[in-house]
Amino acid sequence: MNGLTPRETPFQQFTSVIVGASAEDVMWRGMMVGALLYLILGLAAGILSGLIGIGGGTIIVPALVFLFGIPQHQAQGTTLALLVPPIGILAAWTYHKQGYVNLHIAGFICIGFLVGGLVGARVATSLSNVVLERVFGIALLLIAIKMIFAK
Repeated sequence: MNGLTPRETPFQQFTSVIVGASAEDVMWRGMMVGALLYLILGLAAGILSGLIGIGGGTIIVPALVFLFGIPQHQAQGTTLALLVPPIGILAAWTYHKQGYVNLHIAGFICIGFLVGGLVGARVATSLSNVVLERVFGIALLLIAIKMIFAK
């Protein structure tokens, strides 16, 4: 090995022997399955976002942590990276055409979100993974209780 070629994992070695596929084939198939699963997660979150206005924090972060085994910090950072491109533009446009978007309010929320996101990210990255998971869970629980029992 020249130090630049990644070593095969035991799973890749085992699979290449069992199915007669090369380690590269096994790795490629694994990457394709992973990409497909992430696309399915994005599709599900997009449908729920368009349907009931939720997505990143309530669907994607828990899925990345519990289904994909990604640490809480990385799941939150990855989800925040989704906000950079205007991924919700088509859903927002559909609501706008029906008269359900208040751009004045949205503009002020965007400004607050810009500053609040910076502050929140700085606090979150200073916390341990366990503490961050608990803060996240408590926030979701309180929101759920309010939504269920509010009149």
